[in-house]
Amino acid sequence: MSGYTHFNEAALPLFGGDKAEGPERPGAALPSYIRDHRARLRARFMQGGADPMPDYELLELVLFRAIPRRDVKPLARALLDMFGDFNGVVSAPPSRLEAVNGVGEAVIVELKIVEAASRRLSRARVMRRQVISSWDALLDYCHTTMAHRDTEQFRLFFLDTKNTLIADEAQATGTVDHVPVYPREVVKRALELNASALILVHNHPSGDPTPSEADIVMTQKIKSAAEVMGITLHDHLIIGKSCELSFRSEGYL
Repeated sequence: MSGYTHFNEAALPLFGGDKAEGPERPGAALPSYIRDHRARLRARFMQGGADPMPDYELLELVLFRAIPRRDVKPLARALLDMFGDFNGVVSAPPSRLEAVNGVGEAVIVELKIVEAASRRLSRARVMRRQVISSWDALLDYCHTTMAHRDTEQFRLFFLDTKNTLIADEAQATGTVDHVPVYPREVVKRALELNASALILVHNHPSGDPTPSEADIVMTQKIKSAAEVMGITLHDHLIIGKSCELSFRSEGYL
């Protein structure tokens, strides 16, 4: 993107602070106005947590380590302009991140670490737990994992006889508006895992979770194939940008 200062990057040591050397001024001290700004942001984060902080400030905290000696606020705002919100930034593919002036390997690594951590935390809240009691956590996990993808992904949640989530797998990835799904493969995998029930999940990169006719037909085919083998299809969730649609709640199942 034009109009933004180019940010040279230098990765900091794992436990280092803002005094790490940058490539343009070896050994130079961090400018006081940047040091003070970073200290204030970190203090606010530690005292009040992330909730009161706008996305650009939370993103600045992530960028501090990747860019040790520059004001990262313009880059944080450029990233938000490009990808919409904090989740959109950390979930963006590296190839698209690289298109933003000032983003290099160090920035991408920091963002991908945050993304990986958030997915693992979300997944840990639902695995080996009963779906009924952790439904909101399951939806959060689906949004964290899929809402900002720019291609469709089809995931399967496998449940045991107590409706405990025993496996979560990405079964297929497609294009911006289509993902190939084969009912026989879905049921085969459920049998391999000794699952008693399924929840289907896929995302719509357009942001609109309204099911297509193909979505409805595919769901019915999987339901029929599963029933033959004594497996229950509990639901099919379509994940949009900021909302989701449940086939069961909407009467499609």
